[in-house]
Amino acid sequence: MNQELLKRIFSSIVLIPIAFFFIIEGSLPFIFFISICFFIVVYEWHKMTQKKPYRIYGYIFLIISFYTIYIIRMDDKLGYWIFMLITIICISTDIGGYVFGKLFRGPKLTKFSPNKTFSGMIGGYILSIISSIIFTNYTYEKDLTNDWIIFVLIISTISQLGDILISYFKRLSKIKDTGKIIPGHGGMLDRVDGMIFAFPFSYIIILFDII
Repeated sequence: MNQELLKRIFSSIVLIPIAFFFIIEGSLPFIFFISICFFIVVYEWHKMTQKKPYRIYGYIFLIISFYTIYIIRMDDKLGYWIFMLITIICISTDIGGYVFGKLFRGPKLTKFSPNKTFSGMIGGYILSIISSIIFTNYTYEKDLTNDWIIFVLIISTISQLGDILISYFKRLSKIKDTGKIIPGHGGMLDRVDGMIFAFPFSYIIILFDII
């Protein structure tokens, strides 16, 4: 096991419980947490896109994205459950993509992100579904319905596309990572690239009752 992978695992073991603590707490602790994440992500986007004509669109999108993150979590009826489900989908998609991609390798998914493979994409879908089923059974003691499985697949897809899109912008800026704040992972934007796209799309799906 190489040193970079060890850093990645250790960082995840430390950061994931901290993030879940603030998510579960909600209210002011959660607002404090996402505010810090927002400013770090905006700063990394600012550094990455200096003198780029599309920079301003990124600022606007990030404001909208984090606003939907706030709105979903603060919803009195389904906020906590939906927020946790979306987060679990994104994390599982990322882990599944990384593990399956390393194990099975195979054809590359896109030239914009050379580490992305078709096996990783499938692995992301598989682990996101399994994790969502376990989460639903644990919290509600019932099976995930077909509609919600479709939701999981859609959000997993959006998360993967978000990851690829940020990789594309990094390629334009000729950088490997958006920052160095998280050992083994890079910047904050590197870690939430899928989530910042998943939450706005989830909000649209929920708002218009698409599924």
